[in-house]
Amino acid sequence: MSWQMAVVGAIGVAQYQQQGAIGKYNQDVSDRNAQVAEQEAEILEQKLEFDLARFDQQFAQLQGQTKTRILKSGATLEGTGLKILRSNSEQAEIQKDVMDYNSKVAQNKKLEEANFARIKGNIARETARLAQIGTIASTGTSLLGMSNFGSTPRSDTFTGGLQNYSGGYSF
Repeated sequence: MSWQMAVVGAIGVAQYQQQGAIGKYNQDVSDRNAQVAEQEAEILEQKLEFDLARFDQQFAQLQGQTKTRILKSGATLEGTGLKILRSNSEQAEIQKDVMDYNSKVAQNKKLEEANFARIKGNIARETARLAQIGTIASTGTSLLGMSNFGSTPRSDTFTGGLQNYSGGYSF
């Protein structure tokens, strides 16, 4: 093997290894992005729990203030006063449902981002593998071309004798 073929082979191997490393790196980055998105989904769940607890606390305060105002006005907690408290409770439940729904939508969005990041990482890895196959093929083709492998021998060198190209004489 000539030194040129050795250099071509070494360059092909280095390129193959580099493509593999790049594909692995890109997949690792995408996997990390997926983990971050999943953690963000968990944080959204924790935030919902915190927001609901704070909402319940604020609502209890509001209901207490409402009761105090109703009683202070001389009315009783029957009839209109009771309807006001009941309406406040119904509106609070609706608001909590909206908060829960919005949180679930945001969590699902983060989980989809995580799934997409993983898919993107798998595609990056497969793209690198295809590039590696291309490198193997082009390096192999170059090496075969350099070695004249598979070429037909020239007929003028294997005719059983020497030919004189200037005069066409054969020995």
